[in-house]
Amino acid sequence: MNNSTSGPIEGIRYCIRCCVPETQEGVQFDTMGICTACRSSEEKMHIDWLAREAQLRAILENARTKSGTGYDCILPISGGKDSFFQAHVLVKVYGMKPLAVTFSHNWFSETGFYNLQRCLEVFDLDHLQFTPARGLVNKLAKKSLSAIGDSCWHCHSGVGAFPLQVATRFKIPLLVWGESIAENDGRASYDQPVHKFDRDYFTKVSARLTAEEMIGGDLSAKDLYPFALPSYEEIDDTGVWGIHLGDYLFWDDERQTEWIRDVYGWRETEIEGAYKGYKSAECIMAGMHDFTCYLKRGFGRSTWQASVDVRNGLLTRKEGFDLIRRYDQERPQALDYYLKITGLTEEQFYDAMREKKVAQLKNIDLPVHPKQRPNAERTVPFVQQVIQKHLHQLDPRVARDKDVNDE
Repeated sequence: MNNSTSGPIEGIRYCIRCCVPETQEGVQFDTMGICTACRSSEEKMHIDWLAREAQLRAILENARTKSGTGYDCILPISGGKDSFFQAHVLVKVYGMKPLAVTFSHNWFSETGFYNLQRCLEVFDLDHLQFTPARGLVNKLAKKSLSAIGDSCWHCHSGVGAFPLQVATRFKIPLLVWGESIAENDGRASYDQPVHKFDRDYFTKVSARLTAEEMIGGDLSAKDLYPFALPSYEEIDDTGVWGIHLGDYLFWDDERQTEWIRDVYGWRETEIEGAYKGYKSAECIMAGMHDFTCYLKRGFGRSTWQASVDVRNGLLTRKEGFDLIRRYDQERPQALDYYLKITGLTEEQFYDAMREKKVAQLKNIDLPVHPKQRPNAERTVPFVQQVIQKHLHQLDPRVARDKDVNDE
């Protein structure tokens, strides 16, 4: 029986093999009703990974030869599971000398802060980090909702722009990313990658709008300057290009996560809207990002996770849908922090999200359930937690008068 419409949202078509809905951007179903991501997972089994690895080795050796006494490549790093594993591969396996580069969203969780520092220490990495001001992050988080339909434009944009800025200014052509877009994204396959890495990759894949397009209201050109991409001329002059390790190495993020946890002490945590504790562990707002995806497209993080587990034979499709109903539809605690920093009411938030609904969901009321338990970690940036703790130790009256949660 074809049960492609028996998913969590009535009236929406789902892949007959996994849990991917038709509302996923760029997804295509073949004549059998199988989605792009499922077809990509089949392609992955037939790739000659030894030949791919030889290509990777040649790329890295060429970069090392040309770098001379400088850095061999740029390693964009958050301390998350992928970039931690990337650091291991580059440093321990291929003997590269990368420059670690971090765009901080300024929403680091305690676990995320630990993982980043642990990575830098374990692999003895030189490190550059850019952190936008708290007030700017708050303004951008507010505008991001109406601009692109989630809270995270500054992160989508920054993780693309800042490594490119460093690449052009330090003359380091090669950037090495982790997971391939063909892995679980649903918008591309190994056979048809769709998006290659270039100057505009993150604008096309996640940020949607450039820094120049975000100017307006209380956001000036000076405010948005840190998010501006280098010019095409600067990119060409430096010869900047990027690769994803997942296009050259067989990628298994769950096994890789278990390995860096057991070998290097990487830590998982509770991620709101997900039933696994390793994706986006560095950010207190990951659940907020995924909740906005659910409100506009009818799916969140647990849909991605369940779909992978169904493809891998770890769950039945029905079990996957049960997990999706439980986690995707849960109101995240991080929403409270978001409303506080933006000044929006909850009604204004939901009104804005209704405007961003995809066409297939316009006349469908999406269920939202209250969270049944407190989050394992405080949904306040870790740096603010540390400041508040020490203010209280100095003088409890100061802590009461200057509560960082009110900043």
